[in-house]
Amino acid sequence: MNSFHPQQISFNDPAGFIFERQGIFYRQVGSDYATHYDFLMSSGLYGMLVDKNLLLPHEEIKENFGGSGNWYKILLPRQIKFVSYPYEWCFDQLKDAALTTLQILKLSVSTGLILKDASPFNIQFLAGRPISIDTLSFEKYDSTKPWVAYRQFCQTFLYPLLLGHYLGVDAQKWLLVYPNGITSKMTSNLLPAKSRFSLNALLHVFLHNGIGRHPTGQQERKISFSRTKMDRLIDHLEAAISRLSYRQKSPSIWQDYYEQYPPTGMYLSDKLQVFSQFICDIKGSLVLDLGCNLGYFSRILAAENNLVIAADTDSPCINALYLSLKKEKNSNIIPCCIDLSNPSPAGGVESIQRQSFGERAKADLVCALALVHHIVLGANIPMYNFARLLADLSKDHLIVEFVGIEDEKAALLISRKSTYHQPYTADFFENQFLQFFDIIRKQTVLGTVRILYKMKKKQQA
Repeated sequence: MNSFHPQQISFNDPAGFIFERQGIFYRQVGSDYATHYDFLMSSGLYGMLVDKNLLLPHEEIKENFGGSGNWYKILLPRQIKFVSYPYEWCFDQLKDAALTTLQILKLSVSTGLILKDASPFNIQFLAGRPISIDTLSFEKYDSTKPWVAYRQFCQTFLYPLLLGHYLGVDAQKWLLVYPNGITSKMTSNLLPAKSRFSLNALLHVFLHNGIGRHPTGQQERKISFSRTKMDRLIDHLEAAISRLSYRQKSPSIWQDYYEQYPPTGMYLSDKLQVFSQFICDIKGSLVLDLGCNLGYFSRILAAENNLVIAADTDSPCINALYLSLKKEKNSNIIPCCIDLSNPSPAGGVESIQRQSFGERAKADLVCALALVHHIVLGANIPMYNFARLLADLSKDHLIVEFVGIEDEKAALLISRKSTYHQPYTADFFENQFLQFFDIIRKQTVLGTVRILYKMKKKQQA
């Protein structure tokens, strides 16, 4: 029986594709790409990028167990525990991914190669920093030709960043709908009038949009290009993107959550103490912290050498968390913007190019603290569905917090509602979760109507 299972993640690139065999992911290099691949490896660029943690390292496999006729080599890349997508990133994650792409481009040009594509989907966050995972993005550089991936870079990196800078919107989330990027026409229509005084927006957005309005036959002409112009373009893009910042138009609802809450000043400290006791004997390598806020509990989890996916629907919270982790050089936490009531779906052709969040985020331990009232009372999702969602995400253990209806935050969520999913009680909560988990331990947080539960997932018959 053939064990070859091609994964339709990168089939858009004729140079090769990714496949899975016995739980391990490989990349096949096609015979048509052999010349470019050999030059990448012999030029010194591959070693330079790997040494600088800019490109995912790989080993070459000589056996053609992929079973494809268009075969030159098979690569075994360093395996990644969790894959995130650009529409799940915050502003500064996309910004750092853009700057990393330009850094790779600059080093490539210096060694006689160039990036033939520049998509943020080629970037992952590994050990706290962005890194390229696409070994087949390089080709020999012809200094007389413009950068073929320039438009793609603008549409998928620069334009979302400009919109975030000027409008305070999370335009990177639009890449879920427009995976090939936001057009110059859309961007120019959305940017405020003052942006026209910016040389960056004028050159890379409005000028492009003006050229694009001309009939095809009128705009085609030979463009003189050179290595000097290429270097200037890279430097200009780097400088432009470095100056962009997330202009948050309104204050975050959740950034001061723990400061604004408590009925007792001991709430957070007592909760941290109980939480630490609950996780002390749980073993696992991948942890999912849902509703992570500013990462108070993610940091505790990461201190146990776990890789933590810190997810929250609030982009300003995730952006603040990412910047603080970057400053701390914390490499064990991956922040993600995820709305549990509408998580990232599977996407691409036949919905197989990009997996859903639920498929990617299955973790040994799932933590869902101060979240149930937002899901059940705020988003109107029944308790049973919430329990089943957490069971689908959890491989083994769950730490979850029940927030009683008497809690001021829970009461606020239903204050303007005529109805909500009932019953909403601790007994009903336990009843619904017991269908998927066994309750190991529970403890009320000091001075509150909030209860922390430690659960273990039931084994399927």
